[in-house]
Amino acid sequence: MKLPFFFAGKKPTHEDTGPQVSPSVTALSQGTTNVKDVIAPEAIEVDWSDIKINDTYYRTLFVAGYPRFVNANWLSPLINFPHSLSISMFIYPVDGKGVIEDLRRKIAEMEAELQGDIQRGRIINIDTQVKLEDARSLQEQLAKGAERFFQFGLYITIRDDKKDILDRVTNHIKSALGALLIVAKTASLQVEDGFKTTLPTGLDKLKMNRNMDTTSLATTFPFTSSELTANEGLMYGINEHNDSLVVFDRFTLENANMVVFAKSGSGKSYLVKLEILRSLLFDTEVIVIDPEDEYRKLSDAIGGTYIDFSFSSPSRINPFELPVVNEPDENELAMKIIS
Repeated sequence: MKLPFFFAGKKPTHEDTGPQVSPSVTALSQGTTNVKDVIAPEAIEVDWSDIKINDTYYRTLFVAGYPRFVNANWLSPLINFPHSLSISMFIYPVDGKGVIEDLRRKIAEMEAELQGDIQRGRIINIDTQVKLEDARSLQEQLAKGAERFFQFGLYITIRDDKKDILDRVTNHIKSALGALLIVAKTASLQVEDGFKTTLPTGLDKLKMNRNMDTTSLATTFPFTSSELTANEGLMYGINEHNDSLVVFDRFTLENANMVVFAKSGSGKSYLVKLEILRSLLFDTEVIVIDPEDEYRKLSDAIGGTYIDFSFSSPSRINPFELPVVNEPDENELAMKIIS
């Protein structure tokens, strides 16, 4: 038996149900190429510890354990790692009131455990005692408002075209973090979620987070690598810390003077000559005072003008010679003295 439909108010019209699309238009749209078809990879192969997209392997690591103390710039081994890495950090603020209540309950449990060991004549568990001291200190700082509480997640995705290189880089990263007492694990059986977590979408699919206060979280600031790369200027060399290019234009500063200090034979003259050659590419006028006669070959090689000042040379410098008068009433001698 068919039941009648009752509508509260007016009956729905075409505007209420949305635009009607004809079957021919739907079939046409299904047969055309859209943006997803263009950017989609040719093939995706998901394994238990890595994912292969086209011809590239990807593997995601997450940090599961941290030491009690870490120094500032402890992320430097990752930031300056000599391989292509995608690093994602997720920071979630936590309500301080709930954290204080949890700390109070946790402190009571640890105090009861220590009191029980003392009453039974057992040796006090040093790990519990250290955790109790840390919990009391954190509780005090949170109550004063000097610290805030966060949850922090750190993920690293490694990519390479060869599986053996991917395995080797994975071991190197784990060893580098292990030297800092930081435990990194592979996102096994969650490789797809791990890959999505390190994409620039801001989605934490793994949810492997660790509790941190403000001071601890400040040590994870990633932009500690010494970058000396500008948008324009001369290339002076390669940064030894992270293998980046040193590109700089000193004439963009208020004071463009430069002094080169180094020990003998370290390449001071080579650096200056290299800067001269690269400056000439930008149509920079270069004048060199050369008492040691070491820039003559460079001047001849680039078609420059080399003027030799000596007792026997035809060129002379007259410090008392006045420049050409530009205006009839201009006092050239006074201008010379003032300058």
